[in-house]
Amino acid sequence: MSSLAPTFPRAVRAGGVRVRSYVALTKPRIIELLLVTTLPTMLVARRGVPSLTLMLATVAGGALAAGGANAMNMVLDRDIDAVMHRTRNRPLVTGAVTPRAATVFAVVLEAAAFAELWSAVNLLCAVLAVAATAFYVVVYTLWLKRTSSQNIVIGGAAGAVPVLVGWAAVTGRLGWAPVVLFAVIVIWTPPHFWALAIRYREEYAAAKVPMLPAVATLRQTARQILVYTVLLVAVTVLFAAVGHMGALYLVGALVLGALFIGFALRLRREQTARAAMALFQYSITYLSLLFVAMAGDVLVRFH
Repeated sequence: MSSLAPTFPRAVRAGGVRVRSYVALTKPRIIELLLVTTLPTMLVARRGVPSLTLMLATVAGGALAAGGANAMNMVLDRDIDAVMHRTRNRPLVTGAVTPRAATVFAVVLEAAAFAELWSAVNLLCAVLAVAATAFYVVVYTLWLKRTSSQNIVIGGAAGAVPVLVGWAAVTGRLGWAPVVLFAVIVIWTPPHFWALAIRYREEYAAAKVPMLPAVATLRQTARQILVYTVLLVAVTVLFAAVGHMGALYLVGALVLGALFIGFALRLRREQTARAAMALFQYSITYLSLLFVAMAGDVLVRFH
């Protein structure tokens, strides 16, 4: 009995490491950001608060689908991740999870997402969620990421699908309002991601990934970020009209957008990694607060 005593704690620790490795495959922080957009969208579509059951089912299905997509992305990008300093500790690089196991894990998550969304929400949501994964894996990861400096511009569409899923979960259909909201996320993605890529542009270049900051000058990248930021603010204002939003949302969109433009102007003026990271960090806050303002607008006006 005593000889087995040390074995049990080691087995528990090993099991804990394995679980954490599989969780890491899903990129939880990215899932959190995606789901921040889903619930407020559901409130806008419902013009109030949907049932708790529907919200939980939609969020659960979306998390499963996003987790599967991220896991498959890690399988396909493991050669790139091994080169880049910020990703070299990912499970597939360290060997904590094998490519085969990660692929099976990703497929299981996608199957579970489709089944859960179809049974607990509706078929449209299930199709949208899995289609987003297919787009992310095939169009972005396998094709655009390694071949085009505009990879994130087009590939970012996959990250915008959760708003479509949230809207379809409530209404069972799509329309102009969710399409414009989809465009908000698509246009937000380039300035958000390019700002981060500025800091790691040398790593992207070493990995031969043509992310814009790795193939263009910092001045050119900063100019593109500013253009997309101004366009983003314009589309958020458009959503106020198309989505029949109130003053709380509109004021929030304008104030948050003005600050975003301010960060973009600072980056264009200073052209430093520090200014880029400040913009990147604010872009996350911006998206979260924009959707909080959206939800708050609905709750104030309809409750």
